[in-house]
Amino acid sequence: MAASWKMRMAAVGMVMLVGATGVACSSTNSTSSTTTSAGSGGPKIPSSAFSDHTGITSSSVQLANVSTLDFGLFKGAAVGTEAYADYVNSTGGVNGRKLMVDSGNDGYNNGANNKSLTQTATQKDFALVGSFSLNDSYGGTVLTQNPGMPDVSVTLDPATGKLSNVFSPVPLGGGWELGPLQYFKQKFPTGVTAVGSLIASEPSAEAQWTGEKAAMEHVGYKVVYDNTFPITQTDFTPNIIDMRNKGVKMLFIEQMPVNYASAVIKALNQQNFHPQVVLGASTYSSTLVSSSGGASATAGDYLEQNTSLYLGEDQATIPAVATFLKWVNVASPGFKPDLFTLYGWVSAELFSQALQNAGSNPSRGSLLQALSKVTSFSGSNIIATTNPAQKTNGTCYLLAQIQNGQIQRINDPAPTGSTHGYRCDASYYSPRS
Repeated sequence: MAASWKMRMAAVGMVMLVGATGVACSSTNSTSSTTTSAGSGGPKIPSSAFSDHTGITSSSVQLANVSTLDFGLFKGAAVGTEAYADYVNSTGGVNGRKLMVDSGNDGYNNGANNKSLTQTATQKDFALVGSFSLNDSYGGTVLTQNPGMPDVSVTLDPATGKLSNVFSPVPLGGGWELGPLQYFKQKFPTGVTAVGSLIASEPSAEAQWTGEKAAMEHVGYKVVYDNTFPITQTDFTPNIIDMRNKGVKMLFIEQMPVNYASAVIKALNQQNFHPQVVLGASTYSSTLVSSSGGASATAGDYLEQNTSLYLGEDQATIPAVATFLKWVNVASPGFKPDLFTLYGWVSAELFSQALQNAGSNPSRGSLLQALSKVTSFSGSNIIATTNPAQKTNGTCYLLAQIQNGQIQRINDPAPTGSTHGYRCDASYYSPRS
């Protein structure tokens, strides 16, 4: 029992250590020395991919989703992908072809399953869509060897994300939006002189923090506390005491999943220590307030993220949110969506948009060509606009605050305006720039 609990805690801890349809042929794609450019500056696509119709017929498209499903870890990725497929299929599919999603559980078993499932997908499925796994680098080795196999998913592994056959609706940025940082600097000028953060001792989390910290320092923040914590940690009291001793005035825990963020907020209140708290996309959850101790425990905490308030707060003003919630419940009745559900949904939407433009008899090659032309994507404003073709994030974001136990937007533009409810008032900063 104890071993199982520890394994589950380790798995949950790594959730956000990061803080979105021809007659079938029997051919499969393979590495080819002959390539075709998708266009000026576009990726090189194997010529063989343009005659590769694996997994697609005149009436259906077979898609693979390879995610970690143990303990329900990234079940949302599979649910979100299936939900969008159900939605599209209810309208007649994409150019008359129904999307058929085959979800595989990689089991988080040191990458062997992820690699095997990805290899199987290259042999029977048209594309990988909406996958999310901590082991995506292993599947990435298969995609490297099969450059004609499309993968439309949010990735954690930088090398996989850079592959010419991988397109993400939310690309890895390596830095941070400057807009929210400048907002907090203006609102809390003394607070940004003593900033704290807690980072999980995992490579993906540490890399994300490196980018965010560089952006903070770029605009004049002073970080006085940024310790890492093991993924098995549940009590943050020692960290809170240490922060207080170091004079922390603002605490940024945007990259923490809700179970950790809630534990931190509880410890802050138990120690009667109240720096200004800033939360983010990884923390945004329908259980955030209740698991943190209630409305009084979270009152005044801020939220900044580059997605809509897709758990329901924005459904009256952003139609895509209401559609998302409706079809998630169709795909998995009672399931509480999370960030990974959103990632699966927008990945399937990006795939569908490209498939729509891939020709009357689409091949893997024509799909990759269509994907390489998607330079602006927002999932009908459910996320801030990104550039999948160039693998770059946008600069827009939203701000919200917890008031009376509810997450509410603050001073954001109207969703009916030109920026569709997002602030687009600053640039994106990367340490490489």
